[in-house]
Amino acid sequence: MSTPTGPASGLPVRMPRPRQSGRHRRPEPVVAPEGAAALVLALPGTPSPASRSLAEEVISIARSELPGLNAQIAYLDGDDADYPTLTSVLTHAAAERTARYEQATAAGREVAEPSGPSAVVVPLLAGPDSALIRRIRQAVVDSGTQAELTDVLGPHPLLAEALHVRLSEAGLARADRARLFTVATAADGIVLATVGGEEAVQAAGITGMLLAARLAVPVMAAALDVEGSVASIAAQLQNSGSAQLALAPYLVGPEIDAGLLDAAAKEAGCSTAEPLGAYPAIGKLVLSLYATTLGITPATPQGAQAH
Repeated sequence: MSTPTGPASGLPVRMPRPRQSGRHRRPEPVVAPEGAAALVLALPGTPSPASRSLAEEVISIARSELPGLNAQIAYLDGDDADYPTLTSVLTHAAAERTARYEQATAAGREVAEPSGPSAVVVPLLAGPDSALIRRIRQAVVDSGTQAELTDVLGPHPLLAEALHVRLSEAGLARADRARLFTVATAADGIVLATVGGEEAVQAAGITGMLLAARLAVPVMAAALDVEGSVASIAAQLQNSGSAQLALAPYLVGPEIDAGLLDAAAKEAGCSTAEPLGAYPAIGKLVLSLYATTLGITPATPQGAQAH
């Protein structure tokens, strides 16, 4: 029972928790700034319910890191019916931001006039693919909007972590080298499969070095879209002493036909892990590219230490 001056004697009193200080203090939750540019996730490949589901999962991860984020999905090969094209999404995002500002001022609210890009386009690509990037850049130009295009997701330590997890899920790598958890089918050589030609192979090689450090086995990159590349790299690994190979797709997923990956695995005579898909690191890297472009928090995600 309460008294005019507070809880009755003998009842517990809920006191506010003291604010933590020092370097262990919890950061204040960050939300997307009002009127911030939209994050537009550009999906390559043939649109499908599966690719849309993957993209929605990636965006969900990004929103969990930055509440209030205005994120939209656009398809490089969309039809503007079920799968909106990048050009139409960018046009809509610019018009939507202007409309929100006009509604706010009409309601008597004091809001800053929109400035800077109306959207930040993040390609859903692990590595560079000059042909796809050219098409994305052209779609941005065709939209006639002030949109910024970011780099691709990799190379990054978080992608090496994601590759490690996908390999371990397929039983092709030890889940944790430090604990000496043995897998009978663990590979002793990894072919890191990418698309985008020689430029993509070189970029994948950087993440490949990080993966090799995690697994303590050799990792070499090959291009799925260059004839004979995967077989050649597989032969090099075998000639250097690797007896049991595995194919690790350095791909998010929608950018290639699944048949291309299966054919490469058969050509190299090895098992394959799943593409990176909506691994949490993908959503975090997408958000990091968006935030860095706009100069807002959260900061660039840190890669986990190698196991």
